[in-house]
Amino acid sequence: MAKIIAICGKICCGKTYYANQIKEKENAVILSCDELTKDLFDNDLGEKHDEMALRIWNYFKRKSVELVNTGCTVILDWGFWSLENRRSLTEFCHSQNVHCEWHYIDVNDQTWNKNIEERNCRVLNGEGGSDYYLDEGLIGKLLSMWETPSKDEIDVWYTLERK
Repeated sequence: MAKIIAICGKICCGKTYYANQIKEKENAVILSCDELTKDLFDNDLGEKHDEMALRIWNYFKRKSVELVNTGCTVILDWGFWSLENRRSLTEFCHSQNVHCEWHYIDVNDQTWNKNIEERNCRVLNGEGGSDYYLDEGLIGKLLSMWETPSKDEIDVWYTLERK
């Protein structure tokens, strides 16, 4: 049965990597806000970023329901950083009679810092794709918005740990 798979995790935890892994297994389509903003705006939205992200999220929510209703599983690679974001999607899916399965990417600090280092190197080498450089100020800002989910919110708790 087609469903929405919502991937939750802080920035640079491996959400896109994980989404691509389950894409093949689930024969699904990935909808990524980061990918769209890179392709349309080259990640250069400035003060309009939050407004545009909200518009994209709303559009993708509607499209994901359309796709699920045609029999296609959809992976939302968005992060869902706040409890409010997670509740909003859950309520929306419920109102549309669409099953939403929550996946959380749990990453330890060592792995997370290594991911950030590798991401920044790719960006500096022009190989970052939809990624943008994460400096300490931006990381701090993004972490201030992050709310770790509780176990009862999540259907699949995936722990990413690199050696």
